[in-house]
Amino acid sequence: MEWLKNGALFGSIIYALLGVLIFGLCFMLIDKLTPYHLWHEIIEKQNRALALVVAAMSLGICIIIAAAIH
Repeated sequence: MEWLKNGALFGSIIYALLGVLIFGLCFMLIDKLTPYHLWHEIIEKQNRALALVVAAMSLGICIIIAAAIH
């Protein structure tokens, strides 16, 4: 029952929020660096190939963030 202690729970929440924030910033940065608007291409134009590339990029960023936080 170590994970039920207040310090461990609070730390887990803080690190989770930090990871989500860093991921959001990285996604916005990559969206700005690409020559087109990613969300518009994926949602409105139904570009499945770009969606797959963005999904792979998102997983890569998440793995890097998780390893850095851990």
